[in-house]
Amino acid sequence: MPTASPAIAVRNLRKAYGSLDAVRGVDFDVQRGEIFGLLGPNGAGKTTTVEILEGYRRRSSGEVSVLGTDPADESAALRGRIGIVLQTSGIWRHIRVGEAVEHWARLADHPRSPQDVLELVGLADKRDQLVRTLSGGQVRRLDFALAVVGDPELIFLDEPTTGFDPQARRDAWDVVRSLRDLGKTVLLTTHYLDEAQELCDRVAIMQHGRIIAIGPPSELGQDAARHTVRWRTAAMAADTPPQVEEVDDPTELLHRLTSAALTDENARLTSLTVTRPTLEDVYLELTGDEEAGA
Repeated sequence: MPTASPAIAVRNLRKAYGSLDAVRGVDFDVQRGEIFGLLGPNGAGKTTTVEILEGYRRRSSGEVSVLGTDPADESAALRGRIGIVLQTSGIWRHIRVGEAVEHWARLADHPRSPQDVLELVGLADKRDQLVRTLSGGQVRRLDFALAVVGDPELIFLDEPTTGFDPQARRDAWDVVRSLRDLGKTVLLTTHYLDEAQELCDRVAIMQHGRIIAIGPPSELGQDAARHTVRWRTAAMAADTPPQVEEVDDPTELLHRLTSAALTDENARLTSLTVTRPTLEDVYLELTGDEEAGA
């Protein structure tokens, strides 16, 4: 059975502004139904790349396919198949929440039910409320609603939770997960590494206009498979640092520690943790060197 073509395919993408090469030979695919994160420090080329995919910026060279169409063709049909949540909202503040969603629905060929969308993003009880009375998190939920009411296949999320408090961020994550549950493809840019690790099936890390790592968050980096085991025993003084050992597989070490603890009071474990490198650890390792990717 043939494999479905990717939602996004990018080959040797380049973008130059005069003598400045903002994007320098980028290659990646985003599979249908996937949440894909594009990460990197400011100036890495993320925004330029996404704007090219959205059709808002022309590339200098390379090949780009979005839902089987070149976004540079500015196809109205393609625009009807994608949704975009920009970093800053521009929705009218003097209209009601329900009115905004219904207006956007009328612009789409095959919209979702506005009421269903309001329930999806958690704004059903705010339907008759003026936009200007919403909290920042609620306005962001409205942005999601406007992006999905047209029932797009692909959704671009640009820094969707910037400035959110912790609870609002978690609520936004639930909305993103619901998009995946609907079978949508999502391309997410974010500076929050925990957000990318929580939501993304795969991520690409950009630096200096190039992709320097790509894959599932749990598999990036040379040491991603290694575990760090830290433990303290009853015999250790309170001011003594814990013992630390890095291993590929912690099973044997844990068996040895717990077996000793059962037979020797001095070896009794007072603390024990097993951790693996987080996406933030890998990100900082890869991007910490300013020459990385140059």
